[in-house]
Amino acid sequence: MISTLLTATSVFIIAFIAAPPVDIDGIREPVSGSLLYENNIISGVIIPTSAAIGSHFYPIWEATFVDEWLYNGGPYELIVLHFLLGVACYMGREWELSFRLGMRPWIAVAYSAPAAAATVVFLIYPIGQGSFSDCMPLGISGTFNLMIVFQAEHNILMHPFHMLGVASVFGGSLFSAMHGSLVTSSLIRETTENESANEGYRFGQEEETYNIVSAHGYFGRLIFQYASFNNSRSVHFFLAAWLVVGIRFTALGISTMAFNLNGFNFNQSVVDS
Repeated sequence: MISTLLTATSVFIIAFIAAPPVDIDGIREPVSGSLLYENNIISGVIIPTSAAIGSHFYPIWEATFVDEWLYNGGPYELIVLHFLLGVACYMGREWELSFRLGMRPWIAVAYSAPAAAATVVFLIYPIGQGSFSDCMPLGISGTFNLMIVFQAEHNILMHPFHMLGVASVFGGSLFSAMHGSLVTSSLIRETTENESANEGYRFGQEEETYNIVSAHGYFGRLIFQYASFNNSRSVHFFLAAWLVVGIRFTALGISTMAFNLNGFNFNQSVVDS
């Protein structure tokens, strides 16, 4: 895990600073993305592997010269594949630690959602499209570039799974803020006015640190009775499950669009009318 993530990070930093232009479209018109080639922090990206390579595995020993490997965008595949291996190993590490400590495996399960999303974007999508050149350039402007291109080619905003993902992220933010503010507002006072409320908690204490009955009563009156959880375990499961399910739907949506099962359009309806 450490070796793959260190390799991906090191090559990313070096390539972001000094990588030469890459022939991303395979038409002998190289595009520069590094800082030494007139880019800044915003516009700088790691240019994806050339369309001339397609979705082939392109390690450094496959090129005749290092310059050829750089020209064809070899560093991009190196970074992405090492990163995905590191992410998978990290998920396994989370599961192993949970197992050895006698915990349940849900931490690794929750982490699997963003891990699946990263795998879909950086591996499944280029395989479906037939080329790593369709991947997301690694950088700030590259992220926005992928968003615009993805909408143009796949109409992602009209895909139901993307809609579920948006609902999960915005809903998760709302639920997290609601839960945090509700708990903070119903803390059991253990300190004076001149001390931080956080000083009233001692790690490992047996008694509750907030009054769940008060929190339940407040929220039940604010909305309606059954909108409020009366079980602390249920509410924390809900907070985790909401985001995990939503992000997994997003990943599933990207994987379907990778094979051109795109978002809805109403072109035929317009023709029929």
